[in-house]
Amino acid sequence: MYEWIKTFHIIFMMSWMAGIFYLPRIFVHFADGQKNNQDTSRLLIMAQKLNKFMVVMLVLTLIFGSALIYYVNWFQSGSWLHAKLSLVLIMIGYHGFCFYHLKQITLGRNTKTGVYFRFLNEAPLLLLIPIVYLVVAKPF
Repeated sequence: MYEWIKTFHIIFMMSWMAGIFYLPRIFVHFADGQKNNQDTSRLLIMAQKLNKFMVVMLVLTLIFGSALIYYVNWFQSGSWLHAKLSLVLIMIGYHGFCFYHLKQITLGRNTKTGVYFRFLNEAPLLLLIPIVYLVVAKPF
């Protein structure tokens, strides 16, 4: 049972992360298209649908991750799990920040440039690297 829970946790996490990496790229194209007076309505629809998918994947990631914590035994797992969960909370905050930008774009209030969104797009990688390292190495 543990292996199936872990498998689904990884699958849903990968799906969520794919969205985390792609949503800001849509924002880049939206901002650049807006700057060039292009029709960006299709990009807005794509971003909204992707965000809905991401929320579902996030919830499933958290459900299966919580089940893993139960199996790992939170109190005997070591500090690596606490560190990982702290970084995961920051990643969830990043997702919320992307949602904020999506809302601003939806309301026609986007003031950010494509360059801004390009930099925003790099942030999740800076979180993902230590998260994966903590899971693989369990350094403490």
